[in-house]
Amino acid sequence: MIFGVGFIFSSSEPAGRQRFEGVQEFFAIADCIGVTSALQFCTFYVDGLLLGIDVQHVQEVILNQPMTRVPLMPAVLRGLINLRGQIIPAIDLRRKLELSERADDGLSINVVVRTAGGVVSLLVDQIGDVRNVAEEDFARPPETLRGAARELVSGVYKLPNELLLVLNTERAASTNVETNKAA
Repeated sequence: MIFGVGFIFSSSEPAGRQRFEGVQEFFAIADCIGVTSALQFCTFYVDGLLLGIDVQHVQEVILNQPMTRVPLMPAVLRGLINLRGQIIPAIDLRRKLELSERADDGLSINVVVRTAGGVVSLLVDQIGDVRNVAEEDFARPPETLRGAARELVSGVYKLPNELLLVLNTERAASTNVETNKAA
């Protein structure tokens, strides 16, 4: 048995066939038969912007949750939520991206992501779809991009009717105050 990134290759299958298990089953099969694989992003909207995170980092998407505020916390950290007994920080992407505040009656949606530092909830306005994008549609963010977006946006994908801004999951989920300062 050979272990690959995110999946298992089993050599007990008949010659010429391999069994794949795990999240990356589709991509592993596509790579083995020479098909160009598409990248997948969980998309969501924040202040009208279409943003996305690699689906491999997304644990789940849940509706607005009761939140406990913590005194003296960074402004981007809206509070803590209890997710089935696990206490996780909730980061407001509007504040993280230095955008306008959400209306008082506007409920946020939690995109729960896994990072090297643990599980974090990113608060967004509206959830989109899981989008498949081709690697050739990728563009680096322009050098003129400033502020928090410069640190958080790792790239842009050109879609038929809009642009998908891809967030660096680790930086977006960080409560580090330095990330929130303009470059």
